[in-house]
Amino acid sequence: MEKIMWLVLGGTAFVAALRARRSRQARYVGRVALGVLFIAFGAAVNAIYLAMDNGYYDEFADPSPFAFVRDTWASLVLPHQGVFIGLLIVFEAAAGVLVLCGGRWTQAGLVALIGFHVGQLAFGGVLWAWAAVMLVALVLLLRAERHPVGTSAAGHARRPRHRTGVRPSLT
Repeated sequence: MEKIMWLVLGGTAFVAALRARRSRQARYVGRVALGVLFIAFGAAVNAIYLAMDNGYYDEFADPSPFAFVRDTWASLVLPHQGVFIGLLIVFEAAAGVLVLCGGRWTQAGLVALIGFHVGQLAFGGVLWAWAAVMLVALVLLLRAERHPVGTSAAGHARRPRHRTGVRPSLT
C-alpha cells in the first residue's frame, strides 16, 4: 500500500508544483502532499520496517551502478541499521513537518528534500526515475515558495503591477 501512496502523493505534489507559482492553493496542496508523504509514508513506514526486522533494507543498494555505494551499504549501513535507518526516520519526519510549517520553514524543508533526492540518485534503479520527477517538483515548489505571484481571492493569478514613468537618467 505504501508504494501506491508514494505514487499518489508524489503525483499530487508534482501536479501541484506545476501550478504552484501562480496558485496559493496549489502551494498548499503540494505542502500537504509532501508532508503526509514524508511523515506517514516515509518516517512511519520506515519505523515499521525497522521494527519488523524483516530484511527490507538488505538489498536496497543492489541496483546502484556504483560499487562504493553497494559496498558501503553492506559493510556500514546494514550492520548498524538501527542507527542509520533511525536517522533516516528522524530526517523524513523533520523534513515533512518543516514543509507543513509554511514560510522559511517550508523552504528549509524543501531544500533538505532536494538534497535527499539528489542522494537517492546514487542508488540507481527505480530511484533514478523517482528522484528525477521529485527533484523537478521540489525545485518548482521551492521557487513558488520563494517568489509567489500574487493571487486574488478567487485563486486566479494577478498580473504584477509595474510602475510607469520616466527612467532615471544615468548622465
